[in-house]
Amino acid sequence: MLEALEQLLLPSECTLCHALLSFRNHRRLVCDLCRHRWRAVCPPWCERCGQPEPLFGPCRLCAPWPDAFSTARSAVWLESGARAAIHALKYRGLPRVADELAEAVARIPIPGRERAWLVPVPLGPRRQRERGYNQSERLARALARRWQRPVADLLVRVRDTATQTALTPEARLANVAGAFEMRNGRSAECGMRSAESIGPRSNIRAGVRGRTLSGNSAFRIPHSTLILVDDVFTTGATLAEAARTLAQAGARTILAVTFGRAVLPDFS
Repeated sequence: MLEALEQLLLPSECTLCHALLSFRNHRRLVCDLCRHRWRAVCPPWCERCGQPEPLFGPCRLCAPWPDAFSTARSAVWLESGARAAIHALKYRGLPRVADELAEAVARIPIPGRERAWLVPVPLGPRRQRERGYNQSERLARALARRWQRPVADLLVRVRDTATQTALTPEARLANVAGAFEMRNGRSAECGMRSAESIGPRSNIRAGVRGRTLSGNSAFRIPHSTLILVDDVFTTGATLAEAARTLAQAGARTILAVTFGRAVLPDFS
């Protein structure tokens, strides 16, 4: 009754279009109409990186990726409504929007996800301090609850990189080169976190509580699939560099999922 009274006096509204939400959906941040307007990324596409199928020859976008990085998929195209959702998550201090984004990402068919660990792409130190949270980690945790998979904080970003908005694909690769390292005990909070245990000190190994993993020890388990989680895919340079760091540490199979996929500008 108190909740109903609160909704009557202070009705919830959609974060994106500001339409009033029904009492049934009052805990949501994005209305059904706005979510319906998100345009799903669909084939035909490059089987490896998910970009629209090249008209001729091999895909140049994923050619420089490390061999272990086998698949990248995105839920929706980064157009007006989806872009506004990302903006709310990253710049408006609304980390709960990650739940709405994760619902779209969870529908992506990813092979082997039932055995996978989710690895959020870390922020640089300055952006982490400014934002107060890592939007990719929030997205990974929300996705983990839906897929019932653990979250593995295996990576750290050792330096802040320049914004990549106006860079060519080649310049993007150079910009993020060497930006990531394995956590390797840098923090006492490293290791595995279950989908249920999302507190900063809740570590878990494949569902067994009470065991903390360092970055290196995680790879003693063979044939583990790692799924990198990020908010947006543009050219894949950041994901490829993160995957390269994981591969050098011994990862054999690396996939990636993002909520949005940017329409590539003409870099020619």
